[in-house]
Amino acid sequence: MREISVAVVQLNVQLGQPEENLVKIGEAIAEIASKQRVDLLVFPELATSGTELGVRFTDVAQRVPGPTINLIAQRANDYGIHILLGMATKERVESVLYNSAILIGPDGDLIQVYNKVHLRGEERMAFREGFKFAVAETDLGNIGIMLGYDLAYPEVARSLCMEGAELICVLANWEAIHLDEWRTYLRARAYENSVFVVGANRVGEDVTMTFGGESMIVGPRGELHAIVDDVDEQTGAPKAGYAIARIDLDEVRKNREEFQFIQTRQPTTYRTIVKKY
Repeated sequence: MREISVAVVQLNVQLGQPEENLVKIGEAIAEIASKQRVDLLVFPELATSGTELGVRFTDVAQRVPGPTINLIAQRANDYGIHILLGMATKERVESVLYNSAILIGPDGDLIQVYNKVHLRGEERMAFREGFKFAVAETDLGNIGIMLGYDLAYPEVARSLCMEGAELICVLANWEAIHLDEWRTYLRARAYENSVFVVGANRVGEDVTMTFGGESMIVGPRGELHAIVDDVDEQTGAPKAGYAIARIDLDEVRKNREEFQFIQTRQPTTYRTIVKKY
């Protein structure tokens, strides 16, 4: 067996307050990692800034490595864990920004940077699209990375799995009004590819958006291993929190051999998928 412990962290991110959000992230890392052995912590998309910042993303975006990643790397090293975090990043040209996910290893080393490919709505005005998907080879196994709206495209999960992903992590800012979509996509991507899927969603509000939480860890047959489902008793709104699951990555190969979703593909018949229109 190749068992690992994964924690999915659900944050209430404060819009445009990176210092405050970093404090929350640091507290979550310390609380989780000091209580039990965890191999991987997964945080939501744009966890240091929030979503509806518009041109203000220029002020909060950072290079990688940079101050935020250096801090997270120190925390990863302190506890000997992998940390996957969403944030706004920038290139040497200050005007080029990306919605990114960064994976840090247990020695504080930078393992992977993924820039979101499928931008939606106002994101398209703030960020440049990424151009390739990311599978990180780690001591834990092969980890595929998605951001938000990437989840809506089955081609993304399939591409990651064809590149060897055994675990796909989805860092998201998924709205509460679309939570049924969120639940369905997470389970569908797991089923379609016989893969573990970790969905880290945020809670709280920005300007016009309210986020729905329900961060979860799903198995290769769509089974629910863990979910953050705490709600405020007075308002019914989802609360920040975390959930942990112990998963066996050997289940991926076992299910792929049994159900043959990868092996029985007929790619020569899929030409229309790669047409733009």
